[in-house]
Amino acid sequence: MKFLNLIVVVLALICSEVKGLKLQANVGELFTYKIEPQLFNWTHQVISQQFRYRPSLKNYPDLPSWMRYMYSHEYHAGFLYGTPPASAAGKDLSLDVVALNRQNYETRRVVVTMFVAHKFPTPNVVQMKINNLNWVHLMDPGRRENLRNIFRNDLWPNSKEDLSVVFMESAVNMGGRLPLRPQQREGVIVHVGSFAQFSPRLQELQEEVRPLYKLPSCTYKRTSVQKIFENVGFKLDWCAFRMVGMESPTEILFHSGKQNEQQVPEDLNQRQEDRWMGIAREDVPERNYIDEFAFAFAIPGMIFAILIGMLSAVLCFQHEKFSSNSDYPMASTVQMVQCSDSKSNQPITTLKSLKDPNFLLDNTSMRSQSPNNSFYQLDCGNSSIYARPKPPPYKGGTLGRNGVDI
Repeated sequence: MKFLNLIVVVLALICSEVKGLKLQANVGELFTYKIEPQLFNWTHQVISQQFRYRPSLKNYPDLPSWMRYMYSHEYHAGFLYGTPPASAAGKDLSLDVVALNRQNYETRRVVVTMFVAHKFPTPNVVQMKINNLNWVHLMDPGRRENLRNIFRNDLWPNSKEDLSVVFMESAVNMGGRLPLRPQQREGVIVHVGSFAQFSPRLQELQEEVRPLYKLPSCTYKRTSVQKIFENVGFKLDWCAFRMVGMESPTEILFHSGKQNEQQVPEDLNQRQEDRWMGIAREDVPERNYIDEFAFAFAIPGMIFAILIGMLSAVLCFQHEKFSSNSDYPMASTVQMVQCSDSKSNQPITTLKSLKDPNFLLDNTSMRSQSPNNSFYQLDCGNSSIYARPKPPPYKGGTLGRNGVDI
């Protein structure tokens, strides 16, 4: 029992809880929060990558669907970021952030509370991709302020009062590819929005880059506002520059957070019309696999049958040609004859030509003209051998009952 109490005391000392913080996020506006060792009363770092963090909803294993956590090895800190949707407005969130000290394996826990304030989403949005930065670089409030100042002062002067960053994500997480060289930046996708109408200069810029929309990437393209962004440290991919907004002018800027009573039903009806309605499972057409299999096997089968027929016809014609040429096969004009030597009693093999008159004519070696004695005597040196010539070619005929050729 004392051992169990000692374990509980040690765990209580190791895993200590620090009082949490209270944060606020706005609907439709980018929320960022940096998690660093000072949050857990850790003041110094002894080894590289000493601290690790794991945030989640209180009593849940994961974060909200709109929030993302990523750790930066460049800044040695973790970052929470995301854009709250309208469904999260007016809700309080509690986040559990557990930190691990990898030097002595000490763990600490902080509870971060967050309130999501209601705000009308901005209808006019400018989408862009910055090639020379990573996602973590836009966690710096100074860089985000420089980006907003470009639109407030030069490109979109009417948006000075309510311009905000509404979305930010790494280009790799959005489907982009990692650069070939590790030293290059991954790129970051940024959206800025406002209730103000698009300025004529922004509209001219959109028409200037519109022919580039069919290209996936165009870092080589220069525009009329290239210097404005490069002077602040931003290199944009103009193929990803888009302007998305309402076609009708926006008369109300929603500074007070109120709307006319007549406008609210119109917006609700428009959202209901734009909502995609799915179909029932019974209405989904069924796919007929029998016809597809028959079509898939019919065409190859017909082609295979045609090829077999052509090959069979070619072989039949070649067989007839060979048959016609082999009715009277050419008789061999050379015959091998084996003789035996009387002195050494060893066989001697020689070749005799059938065209030789001494072989075919009965000068001295033919002994008899009788059919029963049709052998020819050949001289092989000191010995002699009898050889029978090849019979004449067979000519077809008919045989009677007694076996006599008719």
